[in-house]
Amino acid sequence: MKGPVLVVMAAGMGSRYGGLKQMDKIGKNGEVLLDYSVYDALKSGFEKVVFIIRHDIEKDFREQVLTRMGSKVKWELAFQDPDSLIPGDIFAAAQRAGRTKPWGTAHALLCAADNIDAPFCVLNSDDFYGREAFAVIGKHLCGPGADEPVIVPYRLEDTLSPGGTVARGVCEISGGYLVSIDELTAIEKKDGRICNTNPNGSIEELAADTPVSMNFWGFPGSVLPEFKIYFDKFLESFAADIPGQIKSECFIPKAADYFTKQGIIKIKALRANSGWFGVTYREDRDMAVQKIAGLTAAGIYPASLW
Repeated sequence: MKGPVLVVMAAGMGSRYGGLKQMDKIGKNGEVLLDYSVYDALKSGFEKVVFIIRHDIEKDFREQVLTRMGSKVKWELAFQDPDSLIPGDIFAAAQRAGRTKPWGTAHALLCAADNIDAPFCVLNSDDFYGREAFAVIGKHLCGPGADEPVIVPYRLEDTLSPGGTVARGVCEISGGYLVSIDELTAIEKKDGRICNTNPNGSIEELAADTPVSMNFWGFPGSVLPEFKIYFDKFLESFAADIPGQIKSECFIPKAADYFTKQGIIKIKALRANSGWFGVTYREDRDMAVQKIAGLTAAGIYPASLW
């Protein structure tokens, strides 16, 4: 049996961050956050890494990320560009309407489908998930139950940013399995309360220990055709109302919610005592640098990963 594949979504624009955060140097030797995910994944049984990037950042990505890894990482590139997998008539109509948004994380995953030849974990490039989380998901994907989809959720309060609001997939879990995910897009902590501002302006308070998706998923390859069907339905909806859907994206959590509610797949929730941090806003960078420095000083990571 092949070892699992790590799929790293690194094609983001970094609009809130103000730059390409997937290539912002966080470690003392030029490491970026995705370096630590790759390092932890390799220690947890993963054999191959697929990086999803855009063609326009390929040169910089090779020079700033891949060159440092050298032969220590078996990697492949997949490309998520604005026209990837999009029918020509729909893409042309989107351009005429002025669409600038990417097509979302479910689209990114489909762009890497041809590179995925084993059970896989898909995640964000600008998040730090922790060694424990990789150990848990790696054990699952390397074991006899690897055909069962899984999510590793995190505690909401631990995923907030002082830089502004964040979007999180709020999970309902029962009996160890995902029941639903509600994508809330304006969560922040103010005056000791964690609240989301809904599109209609209403305020919804959330508990600190609410489990949320940080896009840390494990899937068998057999789920990819279901994502393709789901994305095709998304494109149909987009094409039917381009002015109203001009900023819509197709996200993995929304697909997972749909699969769960339709009874297409069951997604198990794995527990991992793992810390998370990320770089949504520029203000998050100093915190990330300090945390990586602390983990390095504690011997969790070597001074130079590669």
